[in-house]
Amino acid sequence: MTPRTPILARAQNALAEFFRLEAAGGIVLIAAAALAMLAANSPLAHAYEVFRDTPLGSGAWAQSAHWWINDGLMAVFFLLVSLEIKREVVSGQLSSRDQLVLPVVCACAGVIAPALLFVALNQGDAGAMRGWAVPTATDIAFALGVLALLGPRVPLGMKLLLSTIAVADDLIAILIIALFYSQGLDWAALAGAGLVALAMFVLNRRKVTRLAPYLLLGLLLWALVLKSGVHATLAGVVTGLMIPHVDPRNEIDDEVEHSPLETLEHALHPWVAFAILPLFAFANAGLGLAGLQLDALLSPLPLGIALGLVLGKPVGIVGAALLMRALGLARFPDGMDLRSMLGLGLLCGIGFTMSLFIASLAYDGQPEHYAEGVLGVLGASVIAAVFGCIWLASTLPRAARQ
Repeated sequence: MTPRTPILARAQNALAEFFRLEAAGGIVLIAAAALAMLAANSPLAHAYEVFRDTPLGSGAWAQSAHWWINDGLMAVFFLLVSLEIKREVVSGQLSSRDQLVLPVVCACAGVIAPALLFVALNQGDAGAMRGWAVPTATDIAFALGVLALLGPRVPLGMKLLLSTIAVADDLIAILIIALFYSQGLDWAALAGAGLVALAMFVLNRRKVTRLAPYLLLGLLLWALVLKSGVHATLAGVVTGLMIPHVDPRNEIDDEVEHSPLETLEHALHPWVAFAILPLFAFANAGLGLAGLQLDALLSPLPLGIALGLVLGKPVGIVGAALLMRALGLARFPDGMDLRSMLGLGLLCGIGFTMSLFIASLAYDGQPEHYAEGVLGVLGASVIAAVFGCIWLASTLPRAARQ
């Protein structure tokens, strides 16, 4: 009979696998973005555009490959994000107040500061202002991929704090998308979506643990949300929140209780990390640089995004962490000091996936603004990654305690 694995060991094993997948996925993500830039600025540029515009589906579902990636496959990404958020809230880093306070406050400050910087630079341009939320997001896969370059020198506390800030950051981004980037609501479709969500809630309350009913209803929910005018990827968020996790109130030992949420998360993680996100990066990061001049780089929109990510993120996160420590409400994680906190803040300026996604929503139908938004996100993410990596490489001890 196999002995029970202590819950702490299980959590450490799951965390190790999570970081391994995210770090490797981040490296693949970087490669996909680089490949897109090469394709868009080479003789393959026409083939790249043909790939993005290739029609897929038939009838009412005939859409471009680019649309299916952004509105279809990204719903699976949001499903995974939702599963991770629920797991963290129920049984992980967001389940206790002591663990919750520092990353949530840092995440909120790391959203507000970049948004204020962007607004300050773009308040005279109503079209550009639709992208105020573009510099507010952190890309956990990209950031952990950069951390992986530093190997065992990175303390576990830094990885935990970075991942938890990013999870809270994703939750804020989901709320922003729902509140500010939904338009032309079809109330009948929205009511139908509400009924489907209610059906999933009933399944959850009746303790149905088979995944198939939730996933089938989730597919129906995606179609209804798409028709409703709310962005379809939010269907993935709702579905993820309805998937059952361990029930701390029942008599089953939580150490051994089967969790449909963990099963689905484990199954989706490699597909999202190594297929969906790289495909999204390849389809969205291909920015043609022909004819690009220096004044375009310094125009308010890309500059606002770049300053928001590179400057606003570390200022907001580190400032909030220092304030929380000064007030005695939280302390830095083990193995971290002010210098390593600053490095973490710099890495949180890597926006990429969620920032590109919000830019595609904010500047839909505004190709010039969208191109400037992509330019700002890509430039800022590279700068944040390079500066963060160099700073941490010069300040972290040669052998960090794990």
